[in-house]
Amino acid sequence: MIAYLKGIFTVKTPTMVLVEVQGIGYEVNISLHTYSRIQGLEQGTLLTCLLIREDAHILYGFSEQEEKDLFQHLIGVSGVGAATARMMLSSLPPSEITRAIIQGNEPLLERVKGIGKKTAQRLVLELRDKLGKKGSPVLPGPDIPASLHNTAQDDALNALLALGIARSAAEGALRKAVQAEGEEAGVENLIKRALQVL
Repeated sequence: MIAYLKGIFTVKTPTMVLVEVQGIGYEVNISLHTYSRIQGLEQGTLLTCLLIREDAHILYGFSEQEEKDLFQHLIGVSGVGAATARMMLSSLPPSEITRAIIQGNEPLLERVKGIGKKTAQRLVLELRDKLGKKGSPVLPGPDIPASLHNTAQDDALNALLALGIARSAAEGALRKAVQAEGEEAGVENLIKRALQVL
């Protein structure tokens, strides 16, 4: 198991980072929350979780232990895969997800694309006690500026597509997000608003 990677961030997007470690490049899937923590860094450490499937080995990276722990708790719930867990961590800060589960706030969980009523109930039922014992949740991160050559809207669209959302749906949600947030909105705000619209 790969526990963490420490190296140079050669490529960063809101959903993926390439980490070069001693000449080897690792493609690591990340959430918007982790991107907000590392987007200003040229190098650093990502805690990792390697998921092995029949057709692929997929590496997920996290900027902090609390997010990694929450990701592993989420994918342990029936009906919540890695893609859904990453969508949750991109839609809401880990602290809000933890608080929603502990307080039984199912409507907030249902606002995440891919989480229906039954899944929200299952999350609360299976994780409330586990997360309640873990103590203080993490704080939300700062807003994310756009990448050097892309506009915030380009980066937001690419992130939505990488999360598995169809282009037509992503573009429509992004248009509504821009109307709500304004032309100068940061990538993180646009993505979060678009995910609420979907």
